[in-house]
Amino acid sequence: MQSNKKTRTIFATILGLFLLSHGTGTATAQNSDSLPGTQTLNTSHSYQDLIKRFDRAVKKNKMGLVTRASATLGAKRVLKKTIPGNMVIGIYHPRFAVRMLEASIPAGIEAPLRFYITENADKTANLTYRKPTSVFAPYGSAKLDAMAKELDGIFAAIARDATAR
Repeated sequence: MQSNKKTRTIFATILGLFLLSHGTGTATAQNSDSLPGTQTLNTSHSYQDLIKRFDRAVKKNKMGLVTRASATLGAKRVLKKTIPGNMVIGIYHPRFAVRMLEASIPAGIEAPLRFYITENADKTANLTYRKPTSVFAPYGSAKLDAMAKELDGIFAAIARDATAR
């Protein structure tokens, strides 16, 4: 059990350092370089508060928290450097994993689907994600597209619940 925890910590630190080395800026839906389907919600919530609210929203919408990676934590632990808060959180659920794989084995690389929480200079936080329909569109599967449309509604509900005032 201790080895598993150590492995997860090492993985999160490495992923965090990767994210740090590739910039910590916030993508917004208005950016010309955003990927299709990118949604960014600006909030009045603090970074830590938005993480807690997000966790509750995921549970409320019957999805599972699968992964967390934070360049903020990696930079602090490994480099002894403080950077603005950022965390990538992967969510999914087996009921969608089975359907996804039945529709397209190659699409499995997209799971878990991710949300990105970033801290702003004014200590508020943003929530960014890509609509599942945009993530799965390149695979050209009607079954996958139908599932992704269902997930779009769930992701919008999670975002709404997490960011509500």
